[in-house]
Amino acid sequence: MEALIISNFLLWGVVLCLMLVILALSRQIGVLYERVAPMGALTMDKGPAVGEPAPRFELSDLLGRRLTIGERGQHSQLLFFLSPTCPVCKKLLPILKSVAGTESAWLRIVLASDGEMPEHLAFYRQAGLERFPYLLSTELGMKFQISKLPYAVLIDESGVVRAKGLINSREQLESLFTAKELGVASVQEFLAAGVPAAGAPAAGHPAGVPVAGTLATASSLEEIRISRKENSNALVG
Repeated sequence: MEALIISNFLLWGVVLCLMLVILALSRQIGVLYERVAPMGALTMDKGPAVGEPAPRFELSDLLGRRLTIGERGQHSQLLFFLSPTCPVCKKLLPILKSVAGTESAWLRIVLASDGEMPEHLAFYRQAGLERFPYLLSTELGMKFQISKLPYAVLIDESGVVRAKGLINSREQLESLFTAKELGVASVQEFLAAGVPAAGAPAAGHPAGVPVAGTLATASSLEEIRISRKENSNALVG
């Protein structure tokens, strides 16, 4: 009988130790998730701020097609600033083509640069970019104060800048779409928001979005990303 009591005490001791280990691991997972939380596009310009009307431009692209930037319409516009000599820009071209298809229900992609027409026209045709309008305009880049490439500016259907930033990956490109959906200037702003009381939304955050700490916000971003991917796959299918 005494041996049975001792074994029960030992068993409960092991259970308590396991619970403590699980709690410690959960905390470490939260810290790790915070460190590897989705990295959004980095805003590096001093042009029109998110929430401000985009500058309006009426321009012709390389093929002579007329296009208006910053106009009201049925689709958002993604202004993607690039260069024929930018290796990262070239790496992102397949991603742009993919995104143009998956997000076609609400988005139109417009390429923009400056320089000599022959060089850009050769690059345009060699890269198979005929599906995209390609604008050559020094004034356009100066108005948005673009200093580094590749850079993207997302303008919504009402002609308002909704997100922008330096783009080096598909994740950073899609972070602009996520920022638009969340109603924030950037994913970094969403993740860096203060930790509110349990159940209380952080200032400036959309109602219904869990924001009780970095783990919750990062999880919300992942849910939005998965939801958009599922919707896009459904549209494509």
